[in-house]
Amino acid sequence: MDSLDYYNKYASNIFEDTVEQDMSDIMETFLECLEEGDAILDLGCGSGRDTVTFYERGFDVTPLDGSEEMCKLAEIHTDMEVLHMDFRQMEFDDAFDGIWACASLIHIPKDEIQDVLTRIAEALKKNGVVYMSFHKGEFEGFSGERYFSDYEEAEMERIIKESGRFKLLKIWETKDKGQGSSHGSEKWLNVLARKK
Repeated sequence: MDSLDYYNKYASNIFEDTVEQDMSDIMETFLECLEEGDAILDLGCGSGRDTVTFYERGFDVTPLDGSEEMCKLAEIHTDMEVLHMDFRQMEFDDAFDGIWACASLIHIPKDEIQDVLTRIAEALKKNGVVYMSFHKGEFEGFSGERYFSDYEEAEMERIIKESGRFKLLKIWETKDKGQGSSHGSEKWLNVLARKK
């Protein structure tokens, strides 16, 4: 079973666990870089919780998730079409002012993260911003039925720099607030970067 199989299998439970979580404090840091009406890709939208918030705040939001079952639940919750797509296969060109990847890249193996960052950069318009969050730590591998890639601050700074496509705006730590994908790590590494 890969991580997407897990989300398909347990979609209703994950929906219930995450749909009410309040991400507003972290979201404000991201939205300060954008203007009302800007186009946002909710990358790994899960329940659609954040898509609804972005929409209500006046943004042009596109929800996307790799799990077919999560897409179905998010469509009901958001009353919007949700794109079903693997992050590693997405191909957008200068389409979004902001990309919100909240707890969604945590299952990407470390040897594939640069390819995903390239796809994110290509999807962003000039000077577009991306928010990403990861478990803080050094673990990589399977925990239960899912694969996790954790990062320390210095490693993430190096990855952003080596991508050559982003300027790191902010990197900060927060405690777990039930983002719905924990494997024992209680701290999250939050990353805000702007496309060069």
